Amino acid sequence: MFFSRLRKDIAAAKQNDPAARNKFEIWLTYSGVHALSWHRWANFLYRIRLKLLARATSQWAKFLTGIEIHPAAKIAPGVFIDHGAGVVIGETAEVEEGVVIYQGVTLGGTGKEKGKRHPTIRRNAVISSGAKVLGGFTVGEGARIGAGAVVLKEVPPYATVVGVPGRVVRVNGEKTQDLLPEKEDPMLREVCALRERVYELEDRLEAVCARISRDEAAAAAAQEADDTKNGGPHENL
Repeated sequence: MFFSRLRKDIAAAKQNDPAARNKFEIWLTYSGVHALSWHRWANFLYRIRLKLLARATSQWAKFLTGIEIHPAAKIAPGVFIDHGAGVVIGETAEVEEGVVIYQGVTLGGTGKEKGKRHPTIRRNAVISSGAKVLGGFTVGEGARIGAGAVVLKEVPPYATVVGVPGRVVRVNGEKTQDLLPEKEDPMLREVCALRERVYELEDRLEAVCARISRDEAAAAAAQEADDTKNGGPHENL
């Protein structure tokens, strides 16, 4: 059972990583494969109620690989964690076969709620670098989460999600209305307010610079008139 799952993990890495040269290299050097192998042992310990030992195993795996997976998380064989540094997968998360997870991804919760509080990632979904998927909802089969996106609600199958907060911009390759920013998007509202403030400050700066230029011109004219009245600037020397 363990070796059959390991073979599927290695095959997933070979399929999804063009830099992978052979299966032996993947088994020997890929931190994502190592993290999943450690997780399967930690998950076994957790299921037989050796929870402290399971947590210790997961923390040891985190130290070795930089990938933190809660022992209770359900991860199918054939998942590929590419690079993996900074990946965090929570207790009630479920990840199905064929999913690809890149570095910096968090499959987490939004608070201290009980029960199912981490996401379910369906088959063949791709979670790009730095994405945060937070909550007990489902990311549909074949969905793609863009780099740095923060996903807080369910994602339909074969959808593409980008932005903060995450918006569905394509489904089955076709654009959706969510491609347009939401009127009540708090991030957009803040950006607009900052833009208006910058415009206001630029207008005030231009007015101050114009006033300084006028004052300097007036002072120069007054000095020139004074010099002319006194017969030149060197008369008193």
